[in-house]
Amino acid sequence: MKLSTFKQHLDNLKAVNFVQTNGTFVPRHFHVTEAGLITKNFIDCGGTAREEKVINFQVWVADDTNHRLEPKKLLAIIALSQKLFGNQDLDIEVEYQSDTIGKYGLDFQGENFLLTAKQTDCLAKDNCGIPQELKFAELETSQGCCTPGGGCC
Repeated sequence: MKLSTFKQHLDNLKAVNFVQTNGTFVPRHFHVTEAGLITKNFIDCGGTAREEKVINFQVWVADDTNHRLEPKKLLAIIALSQKLFGNQDLDIEVEYQSDTIGKYGLDFQGENFLLTAKQTDCLAKDNCGIPQELKFAELETSQGCCTPGGGCC
């Protein structure tokens, strides 16, 4: 989810709720302890230099169970962070503590933000010899398979 979309949702909510990937809610007394811009400069396994940028929110739960972060307060935190973000409308990443610090994408459903699982991937599959995933429809047309006279049966 982009920052602009996140802010639009916050404008229309009465409460900020995050749902974990297992379906349980992050305790409602969470804090957003950091709002930042993370820039990752790296070389992929194919030797290409790359840069990724995300807006990061760290969600933390303390023992102060009477705490509630209202949407307007979170919007104020974002406004303070705009000097870091500039005019960049980047994807949001949420850090949340489970067994270790987890990094999640963000989606929205109904009145809740959903923490979504992130996956690793090879960005240089063509250089690593990893075959591209072929779809059945592509096989059908590219090799004449499973068509009358195609020779597959």
